[in-house]
Amino acid sequence: MTNSKTPQRNSSESNELYAIAESSGQQFWFEVNRYYDIDRLNAKENDKITLEKVLLLKDKNSITIGKPYVKDAKIELEVVSHKRDKKILVYKMRPKKKTRKKMGHRQELTRVMVKSITIGENSKKTSSKKESLKKETKPKSEKS
Repeated sequence: MTNSKTPQRNSSESNELYAIAESSGQQFWFEVNRYYDIDRLNAKENDKITLEKVLLLKDKNSITIGKPYVKDAKIELEVVSHKRDKKILVYKMRPKKKTRKKMGHRQELTRVMVKSITIGENSKKTSSKKESLKKETKPKSEKS
């Protein structure tokens, strides 16, 4: 007889780090190494995307709630593919007018994979690199 508690422990261990973030006007529960379908983004496949609108972040020891967003928290996403959702049928009818309209809609989606969830020092280091690049480009434009 196998112990049924073993699979539950594995699932709880994977839930030690997660974040709730806002993307495309919706809130998503993001976990590392999982993929999600969100509204179509202007990005090519294998592009890296950073979400900074993190509402809640839970790691092994603590839960951080933002007001409204968590400061210095980032979620790194990688675009896997672009796809379309299932077709939704829309049927409009005006009674007693013999007016009927049947339409379909397929939502454009982007499938993304969560690569990392970071808070604090890691995100500060990336912002300092961007500032140093901006400082280097200004003197070059002044020469001409």
